[in-house]
Amino acid sequence: MIGTLISIILLLVVLGVILWGVQQLLPLVPMPAPFHTIIHVLIVVIIVIVVVYIIAGLLGVVAPMRF
Repeated sequence: MIGTLISIILLLVVLGVILWGVQQLLPLVPMPAPFHTIIHVLIVVIIVIVVVYIIAGLLGVVAPMRF
């Protein structure tokens, strides 16, 4: 149980850093404002799906992906 909590915390930290980096770099790309908003929403949705899937895999709800 402790290992699962540590894995979840590390996952959230890594994904948080990735999200922060994307948010910092996105304004540097020259695009109209609506495209920035669409890209930001897509990134957040993808990260939420990844977090839910990985946490469900760690808790044994779904089979984890094997690479």
